[in-house]
Amino acid sequence: MHAYLDFERPIAELEGKIVELRQLAAQDPNMQIDADVSRLQSKADQLVKDTYARLTPWQRVQVARHPGRPHFSDYTAHLFDEFTPLAGDRAFSEDAAIVAALARFRGRAVAVIGHEKGNDTKSRLKHNFGMAMPEGYRKAQRLFALADRFGLPVISLVDTSGAYAGVAAEERGQAEAIARTTQACLDLRVPFVATIIGEGGSGGALAIATASRVYMLENAVYSVISPEGCASILWRKPEKNQDAAAAMRLTAQDLLGLGVIDAIVPEPVGGAHRGVDETMSNVGEQIARALSELSSLSPDELRRQRREKYLAMGRDLAK
Repeated sequence: MHAYLDFERPIAELEGKIVELRQLAAQDPNMQIDADVSRLQSKADQLVKDTYARLTPWQRVQVARHPGRPHFSDYTAHLFDEFTPLAGDRAFSEDAAIVAALARFRGRAVAVIGHEKGNDTKSRLKHNFGMAMPEGYRKAQRLFALADRFGLPVISLVDTSGAYAGVAAEERGQAEAIARTTQACLDLRVPFVATIIGEGGSGGALAIATASRVYMLENAVYSVISPEGCASILWRKPEKNQDAAAAMRLTAQDLLGLGVIDAIVPEPVGGAHRGVDETMSNVGEQIARALSELSSLSPDELRRQRREKYLAMGRDLAK
């Protein structure tokens, strides 16, 4: 059963009527429903198109969190071959919130890293809802070191509400782990492509997204804090979530205009959850184009351009 968001209720009603008609027709083979179904389907398709053409920032946050949206594990199954995960940080433990692996992307050996949120209660608990501990970021540093040593391009798929903020994470050096992982990104001398596929929350996302090319899916979000967190700090009122989302400029469209990301990856009409395979294929095509562009650059030039990219952010706005 398709999961509908609050603002999709009119769509749910129309599509629900189509389902009811088909169920009735299944019980009565003589019932003629083709014309009615076609009319309702056209109306529903247009409503989906109109609704998604005017999404508010808060609605995009909801779409980015949709339970049917493809996760890291879906992308790895669709885009990569010979996917071989690496476990542990060689210091404390394994963290399943961040998955790091060696794989092949269209025949080319690559290093892959990303957040996995999980898609049911058991897997969400296993992956801690995609909120990594310090050992997850130290595992990322291991992967970056391997990629640099063997000249492997790095592909990152980001989807997290943020790094885990509990006492245990702080005791084990969460801020230090994030900072060193971000530094490891900047030091890489190989092509590095990151894509925000859902939520890109705070330093927990930035730590594995400080890349040569950064892309966002059309309905993904990327921000220093969640709208809920922003609303609780500024207004202390949860009903201000929508105002916070609008003020934070966290959508792909906003961030492209600000120069924070390099391009927007289109989603099917109605969001990634309505066209999972198409969405993943679009991401794969964008990654392939980026790797092709970056492969002509020398290791020193890759590192220099990446550092300059982030040093330049905000300079034009400051003027």
